[in-house]
Amino acid sequence: MKQLQDDPWDLVAAKFPLNSVHQGRVTNITDYGAFVELEPGVEGLVHVSEMSWTKKNVHPGKIVSTSQEVDVMVLEIDASKRRVSLGLKQTQRNPWEVFKETHPEGAEVEGEVKNITEFGLFVGLPGDIDGMVHLSDLSWDERGEDAIQNYRKGDMVKAVVSEVDVEKERISLSIKAIGGDRFADAVGGVKRGSVITVAVTAIEDGGVEVEYEGMKSFIRRSDLSRDRADQRPERFGVGDKIDVRVTNIDAKTRKLGLSIKAREIAEEKEAVEQYGSSDSGASLGDILGAALKGGN
Repeated sequence: MKQLQDDPWDLVAAKFPLNSVHQGRVTNITDYGAFVELEPGVEGLVHVSEMSWTKKNVHPGKIVSTSQEVDVMVLEIDASKRRVSLGLKQTQRNPWEVFKETHPEGAEVEGEVKNITEFGLFVGLPGDIDGMVHLSDLSWDERGEDAIQNYRKGDMVKAVVSEVDVEKERISLSIKAIGGDRFADAVGGVKRGSVITVAVTAIEDGGVEVEYEGMKSFIRRSDLSRDRADQRPERFGVGDKIDVRVTNIDAKTRKLGLSIKAREIAEEKEAVEQYGSSDSGASLGDILGAALKGGN
């Protein structure tokens, strides 16, 4: 008991344990924080960094006022320096935590465009926090630098939550994900090696442009046929339906690699395996003839 009387700060530490919440009165406001009186003779500092989860660069006087009663959390008691560190924001839940609980990845949100930068859009979200839509998440079809020109501060936009990083206080959003991924939907059942039917939409010197489920692809001249004599784009007409083999699925560029040549080679190989081999002495014409008869 004598020791407690000798050092009243031991009593302070016992009465105001770490992480406990108490009500106090704001006695003074400075550029670096606000002083709060917990009881007569016991005062602590709420540093500006501990005042608000979201108001990072504002004067403490914009958050609290002198003589205001506030709830604060005890963060540290340094008896040797006779100093009590307090937190104001800790008496409220972390808004990024709350947002993550109420808006899991994949959830749709709506908010106002607060700011537009060279990296993307900042969108206001519940809890007085912002989410960012990166340039690459604005549109499936347009370059981000072009798509961002369609937005203005104050616009209301819908987006999908891509990621919530509570520790870094960062929320990633995607506007292009609203309504799903057209490319993923279209190629959902398509794999490398699949044979699909496409429609010719344009004839060019280097090949033909085709369309599959609303998506455009290009078949190069060298992939138009197994035989070089038939690698002529002009032998096709706009509107023609062609069976092609999928040689590549590039989710990043959202393009399908297609080839008539690869389809013909695969069909030839299958016919050889089914109806004959080079060792049997049968000619390719014999094999393909047998294959055609077998298909009838």
